[in-house]
Amino acid sequence: MNSLAILSLHTSPLVQPGTGDSGGMNVYVRELVASLAQAGVHSNVYVRRWHDELPEVVDVEPGFRVIHVTAGPSELAKEHLPDVVDEFTAGVRAHVLREPDVQAIHANYWLSGLSGHRLKHELDLPLVSTFHTLARVKAETGDAEPMRRVEAESSVVGCSDAILASCTAEAEQLVELYDAAPDRIEIVPPGVDHAFFSPGDRGGARAALELGDHSVLLFVGRIQPLKGLTVAIEALALLDDPEAVLMVVGGPSGDDGPGERARAEHLLDDLGVRGQVRFVAPQPHHLLSTYYRAADVCVVPSRSESFGLVALEAAACGTPVVAAAVGGLTTVVEHGRTGLLVEDRAARTYADACLTLLGDGRVAEEMSRAAAERARAYTWSITAARLRRLYADLAQRSLVSCA
Repeated sequence: MNSLAILSLHTSPLVQPGTGDSGGMNVYVRELVASLAQAGVHSNVYVRRWHDELPEVVDVEPGFRVIHVTAGPSELAKEHLPDVVDEFTAGVRAHVLREPDVQAIHANYWLSGLSGHRLKHELDLPLVSTFHTLARVKAETGDAEPMRRVEAESSVVGCSDAILASCTAEAEQLVELYDAAPDRIEIVPPGVDHAFFSPGDRGGARAALELGDHSVLLFVGRIQPLKGLTVAIEALALLDDPEAVLMVVGGPSGDDGPGERARAEHLLDDLGVRGQVRFVAPQPHHLLSTYYRAADVCVVPSRSESFGLVALEAAACGTPVVAAAVGGLTTVVEHGRTGLLVEDRAARTYADACLTLLGDGRVAEEMSRAAAERARAYTWSITAARLRRLYADLAQRSLVSCA
């Protein structure tokens, strides 16, 4: 396997996760491509030019390049990105035709999937698709997406030579909601960089963050309704502990982000916990380990998650997770052993789960050890090795015809 074209139209692996539309997908693309490069697979990551002064090519490391493709004005809301897919596709196609030995296309998210679908036919290359989130799954939890996204995902599913799912739950959703062919679904979980995310000194982490000897809850992620920050704030209030602190690491995302931040701010005053919540700007990815180590509990109250990278990184640092029992979180968190899964959206249930860990040091310590041990099975090198074999295999097969 010599070279890959990785499509990430709407967000760049060079952008700070937790800002704008940047999140777990940025981490996924960056870490995966870096690991593929170390395994000898050269990858060009094609992203839409989001600033006029960006160079066309950024060499991140040997075997890992980011290519900025002009498609529409640099400042363009995510909601308008479908309008520039054709221009993006044309730019990628022109660049790929100048590259030797490109053997596969790997599209990330439905917008890149639209582009990848067209490039597959124009360049006669196999298409691998990772959706990261699915419109029909989000709709089931009240986060409706435009019908054009549903239709686009269905068409990409039907024509992909391989569809990557992070866990069994996502694979089942692809089959049940999109009629995906099971034999074309590959379950390949993301990894975690254990050089950064590993157990460490909680006291030292707290000193670095100017935290005292009190209960600390942690929320990491973009501030948007899907992620459930308001649930975490309500749970904090229900702990009935004036010394407890909730740290929120991340910024508003999407059209609903500013409104969700405003709702969170109002809730702080309504519940009388303003002095107990610390908002922290999005952090460089590797620095998140300090926040994970400082926390007693990492709270992940998302309405849906295809995998749950935050939960995995917290576990790798030995921090038990209280998470929604949805999607990939049911795979990452082993209920009662590495953390606790919550079956409903009630803040009271989240508060009770947190109290279980905060009130019993023995249980928390056992879960901490088990969480770190379980997380060690997830590495980016394993993920890259499995995909390297898949890409090479696809290059030898006949392409799937559109369903």
